[in-house]
Amino acid sequence: MSEAAIVRDVDASGSQGYSYDRFKQEGTDTSHGVILYLENITVSFDGFKAINNLNLDISVGELRCIIGPNGAGKTTMMDVITGKTRPTSGTAFFGQTIDLTKMTEYEIAHAGIGRKFQRPTVFEQHTVFENLELAMKTDKRVKPTLFARLDSEQIGRIEEILTLIRLRDQAQRLAGLLSHGQKQWLEIGMLLMQEPQLILLDEPVAGMSDAETARTAELLNDLRGKHSIIVVEHDMGFVEEIAQGGKVTVLHEGAVLAEGTMQQVQSDERVIEVYLGR
Repeated sequence: MSEAAIVRDVDASGSQGYSYDRFKQEGTDTSHGVILYLENITVSFDGFKAINNLNLDISVGELRCIIGPNGAGKTTMMDVITGKTRPTSGTAFFGQTIDLTKMTEYEIAHAGIGRKFQRPTVFEQHTVFENLELAMKTDKRVKPTLFARLDSEQIGRIEEILTLIRLRDQAQRLAGLLSHGQKQWLEIGMLLMQEPQLILLDEPVAGMSDAETARTAELLNDLRGKHSIIVVEHDMGFVEEIAQGGKVTVLHEGAVLAEGTMQQVQSDERVIEVYLGR
């Protein structure tokens, strides 16, 4: 397929409409306005508590930044949410009724939780367009996959994601030839193709140039309110760009040390002492 065939007209602002409604999951009860509940979560490894009585809730459409020193429990928290690690005690619910502690990693991903790790993992020998196509939420059994042909709606979905992740002009380029930042954007796009309600991003701007970091902030701000997003990050400048008056949670020794706006946590003496420094 030629690049011209996958590119559509954009509006005067240079952006294309993104049909978020198609990403709404069925079966997730968010009637109380909260998509994720972690209550009294503890994770012990041979007596060491990586997570210690952690309580956290994420609202529908919220972009929450999680910060804290190394060893604070940020990765373990994400492992619990995605089913990679079982909590020693406590409860974790996706919406009102989906108990994450009783589900496999695959079941959790299928329910609508997507995770991106720090190191990008894309199919380097395939084009950007093909990476998004491969990530599309479709029947992945062998026979349907072999005989599948993209319909106009599916092509339109890929086009929208290409525009959103700033890779529309790279659609026919091999993913292995992209810059580090572009690979990160592509992987976020691949997550979006899975139609998630909740997205977990682990240090998304690590190793990026200043320009790439700024564009990643723009991308996440575009997603604000359309998906619920948890961002674990050490780059405080980037966190300031995407926090925008929302909540920032500071973890320390496996528990919430402080929570509030970026300004509030930056001025918290406990946070200054254990993480930000003076």
